[in-house]
Amino acid sequence: MSRKPRLKGRAARLARLFPARPRQAARTPFVLLVVLLLGGGLIGLLVLNSALSEGSFEMDDLQKDTKSLTDEEQALQRDIDSYSAPDALQRRARELGMVPGGDPAFLSPDGTVKGVPSAAALRSQAAVRPPEAIATLPAFPSTTAGTTTATVPDASPTAEAAVPDPAAGAPGAAPTAATPTTPGR
Repeated sequence: MSRKPRLKGRAARLARLFPARPRQAARTPFVLLVVLLLGGGLIGLLVLNSALSEGSFEMDDLQKDTKSLTDEEQALQRDIDSYSAPDALQRRARELGMVPGGDPAFLSPDGTVKGVPSAAALRSQAAVRPPEAIATLPAFPSTTAGTTTATVPDASPTAEAAVPDPAAGAPGAAPTAATPTTPGR
């Protein structure tokens, strides 16, 4: 039988660092661990990739919705601008039988009147529409391809009677002047 020679000194100390006989490391758990780590990483990448693509599709849908809502808002703003234009407001007021007001007078905090008020222009009874005729008018002119049209029922004048001026007082009465009064102190 062969016996290994005994080592002494420095060689003995070095020999203690290495195993006496070569051991085979268990390779199965290590290989299994590496396969599990690689498989888990691959599955994680697939999940991450699908979540990113789903988010991308959702973002595209939201961008399309935002664009359509922005277009709709701009169209509505154009309608509002066309309805609030001075000429459109004036035309609509005339359709309703309104007339421009006269010159205003202003009342100061101390009770004095500044300016000379004047009455609105006279209008005929035919221009004043009954409430049922006003209810049949469209709320706003309809716009089609940039053209504004309004449908207004024809009011045939039957009698040309002047509307009495409320500032003139009762018929036959002498006009009265408003005298400013100052409160007693």
